[in-house]
Amino acid sequence: MLNGARQVGKTWLLHEFSRREYRQEAYVNCRKNDLARQIFTQDFNTDRIIRALRALTGTDITPGETLIVLDEIQDIPEAIESLKYFQEDAPGYHVAVAGSLLGISMHKGSSYPVGKVNEINVYPMNFEEFLLAKGERELQKSPCKP
Repeated sequence: MLNGARQVGKTWLLHEFSRREYRQEAYVNCRKNDLARQIFTQDFNTDRIIRALRALTGTDITPGETLIVLDEIQDIPEAIESLKYFQEDAPGYHVAVAGSLLGISMHKGSSYPVGKVNEINVYPMNFEEFLLAKGERELQKSPCKP
């Protein structure tokens, strides 16, 4: 689970990870997505959820070869809760999610899969990191002069 503020690169990181490490990606943006909400609010049957995600994404989800990406997961608290069942009942399927810290923390009353997910916090770049990312090594080394 990638946690972080909006616009810090969580989605890009998940797409890039999927591109480098998996044969394919099944991407679902949970933001204002009624079909995704219906998938996760029905029950936590992982076989049914996988079939529904296959239909929604048009991707043949294969264990170990397909990364299931659930973006903006804070919009569907049941999707967060479902991570527990993926880990317990369908460990062959790889699921990566991204959401805003504030959105995830606001869902009181829904079960959070403590100990079932790995969490990574993503932060915005500082100015030095930005310069390095742009290939501006000389500017990054230069001290600021008044």
